[in-house]
Amino acid sequence: MNQKKFKVGIIGATGMVGQRFALLLENHPWFEVKVLAASARSAGKKYGDVVEGRWHMTKDLPEKYKDMVIVDAENVEEVASQVDFCFCAVNMKKDEIKALEERYAKAECPIVSNNSAHRFTPDVPMVIPEINADHLEIIDAQRKRLGTKRGFIAVKSNCSLQSYVPAIHPLKELGVNKVLACTYQAISGAGKTFKTWPEMIDNVIPYIGGEEEKSEQEPLKIWGHIENNEIVKTDDIAITAQCIRVPVSDGHTAAVFMSFKDGVKKPSVDEIIKIWESYKGRAQELELPSAPKQFLHYFTEPDRPQIKSERNLENGMAVSVGRLREDTQYDYKFVCMSHNTLRGAAGGAVLLAELLCAEGYMD
Repeated sequence: MNQKKFKVGIIGATGMVGQRFALLLENHPWFEVKVLAASARSAGKKYGDVVEGRWHMTKDLPEKYKDMVIVDAENVEEVASQVDFCFCAVNMKKDEIKALEERYAKAECPIVSNNSAHRFTPDVPMVIPEINADHLEIIDAQRKRLGTKRGFIAVKSNCSLQSYVPAIHPLKELGVNKVLACTYQAISGAGKTFKTWPEMIDNVIPYIGGEEEKSEQEPLKIWGHIENNEIVKTDDIAITAQCIRVPVSDGHTAAVFMSFKDGVKKPSVDEIIKIWESYKGRAQELELPSAPKQFLHYFTEPDRPQIKSERNLENGMAVSVGRLREDTQYDYKFVCMSHNTLRGAAGGAVLLAELLCAEGYMD
């Protein structure tokens, strides 16, 4: 397995996801943080000084980052010259993010992005390593378009998908063709804490801007195929979603309903659970450092999975499933849960970077 130590940068290092990246990479066996980049107003200042009073993690800021001087993220050549690749989690307008990420790629600095800006760029792979690792093959076509040898952009999907797409995926080849998902999403998905968003305490908001469209459309690209140098969305499954913000710090839950195609032999409850428990993806095959040993964990208790007891399962990188039963209108219904800032955001991007390194795309 890949033993090279890669030098990495975090673009957007001062935000909540950037802070999570910093923690996850503190003692990473393959990656060493060399550059912390952010907006011009933070550039030239020490990281510890900038995040003082707005460090959102429960774990303290590691000493190794405190005196690192922040670089202006717009100084692409300066950042690119010091690293093998960068993680990107900037808070900017979508068109500005697209332009910035392309500038890094064209400077021969691969970008592993947590942002949504490039998720529907046809030759940018949007990868959940356990599900569609084969989509990395599109990088060759993207490099030709960009005119690069090393540079490219790869993205992770929306955090809400991680709470139900992993459970649907192993059943898709058995004929699942209709899905209804209601997601109950933590406030950290909005980059907030209860301290910064007190109006969320004792409250539920039945709207998250753009989230339902992402939840319905992104899985179609993830399950798509490569054709004529682009990823073509699948058309063999329909998803409808409703996304709700709930007063939870971390962890997205989904209530999922699914039906199988007419005429196919539907698996039993026991067969589905067995499929979930035995499923392994490319991340498990390669034994990537951040990969959960078991991707999907099924709980037989009627009141599980729960946020507090399950969100940190396997360092927050596993997906928890429970309450599978037959439904009166769909074939089956169940509940899923995943950690939105670990599996769903920074952790998912770190796992994607590990996959890219293991498969030779960072060489």
